[in-house]
Amino acid sequence: MTTTHPRGFRAAGVAAGLKSTGAKDVALVVNDGPRHDSASVFTANRCKANPVLWSEQVVQDGVVRAVVLNSGGANCYTGPDGFQTTHAVAERVADHVGIGAGDVVVCSTGLIGLANDRNQVLAGVDEAHAALDPDGGPDAAEAIMTTDSVSKQVVVDGAGWSVGGMAKGAGMLAPQLATMLVVLTTDAVVDAPDLDRALRAATRVSFDRLDSDGCMSTNDTVTVMASGASGITPSLDDLTDALTRACTDLAMQLLADAEGADHEIAITTLGAASEDDAVAVGRSVARSNLFKAAVFGNDPNWGRVLASIGTTDAVFDPADLDVAINGVWVCRESTPAADPAGVDLTGREVTVTIDLKSGDARATVWTNDLTHAYVHENSAYSS
Repeated sequence: MTTTHPRGFRAAGVAAGLKSTGAKDVALVVNDGPRHDSASVFTANRCKANPVLWSEQVVQDGVVRAVVLNSGGANCYTGPDGFQTTHAVAERVADHVGIGAGDVVVCSTGLIGLANDRNQVLAGVDEAHAALDPDGGPDAAEAIMTTDSVSKQVVVDGAGWSVGGMAKGAGMLAPQLATMLVVLTTDAVVDAPDLDRALRAATRVSFDRLDSDGCMSTNDTVTVMASGASGITPSLDDLTDALTRACTDLAMQLLADAEGADHEIAITTLGAASEDDAVAVGRSVARSNLFKAAVFGNDPNWGRVLASIGTTDAVFDPADLDVAINGVWVCRESTPAADPAGVDLTGREVTVTIDLKSGDARATVWTNDLTHAYVHENSAYSS
């Protein structure tokens, strides 16, 4: 039941007519309490959509009682009228739930520059409120899909408490966050500052390490709400672990559904002088269109890996780098090693291991290959 698996939450997903297909396109998740602690992280893109500009202010006090989301239009760069639509949507949710608009996070996803029909969205909010249900999580997860082929949902159970979540995203997956909307819920008793610490720790090693195509969205939002309905206060470590597991699971679902991908690639950098170095190296390889195209062609071209490493400021000796692809060490000391013909890239999962031999830090960055289907989908997905 995803977002509605933890106690104290209701959700709904309805069709308001924003999508030409008639599919569900408005979702609502409400925290019935007794507590309403919350934390959020947003896109690092300086060009932000109206819902992000609104929600960044909403979350300042650590209280969020509802999240309303629409697909079909990003409401980004739609002028003052677009911001007024965001405000009106928050007000409509607030009126229904009996709360203040300042406790409503608003999220939108879809094409930039496309103004959502305000009346349609408001009618969708009305319908979603009427449909709120403790079992409504799956409908909400379906309503936030855009180019997603499947909905993304997760549940992590603790000792008498739990975390639930839903996500959307299938392209423009890049830090910080990935192009996505995520709503997480928990019935644990936790105050907003601890929830913020746990969420940032979780996203740092999950969504922030997902780099499908190097393109950063304008609308990315991850919000977690805590109802306290379980009456149980987990340790900060246990809460962080549960949120990290939930975020990582959703991140892997996003990666598996990346637009047109044939391979999911996990790039692990070992022996780094710092974690930042390890991430920088992994991200550089993840953003190499040459390497990603090679993987699509089942070609274990490790030279493209080394070329990408060399574009970073990480600490390493260019003459002493090791690279393995799917467990085969095709490069040792920056020279040819095992025969690349021994690397089997016919499966969907690909691992790249890089040893910088400069320290003890490590990190994994996830990406996917570059395919004909990706180019086709993104050339066809337009206004």
